[in-house]
Amino acid sequence: QVQLVESGGGLVQPGGSLRLSCAASTRTFSNYAMGWFRQAPGKEREFVAAIDNSGANTYYSDSVKGRFTISRDNAKNTVYLQMNSLKPEDTAVYYCAASRQYYSQIASYSVAGPYNYWGQGTQVTVSS
Repeated sequence: QVQLVESGGGLVQPGGSLRLSCAASTRTFSNYAMGWFRQAPGKEREFVAAIDNSGANTYYSDSVKGRFTISRDNAKNTVYLQMNSLKPEDTAVYYCAASRQYYSQIASYSVAGPYNYWGQGTQVTVSS
């Protein structure tokens, strides 16, 4: 069982930045691809970004491409989501997820199915 704990959420003004972190409780963190998803009130959970187990490949939803950056530090068992130029529509609960599945195409991690473990989420609110 892998536990994922997100942190770094909060209230930020439009145009501001936040960095989310997700710490994993496993010694084999480098075996997992990682993803970030979000869920706004009244909406379905949606994909935000994914990174493969080595960190060499990343993939983003069109809505965050160019503004968000996913990265990982396998020595610290942590994945990050740097969010810049935040907009009110980015307001949501953000979840990190871990996948044991291997796919050669990073885009395969843009759906919830491949993920085996999920965190509890951290609230991000973008408002003036």
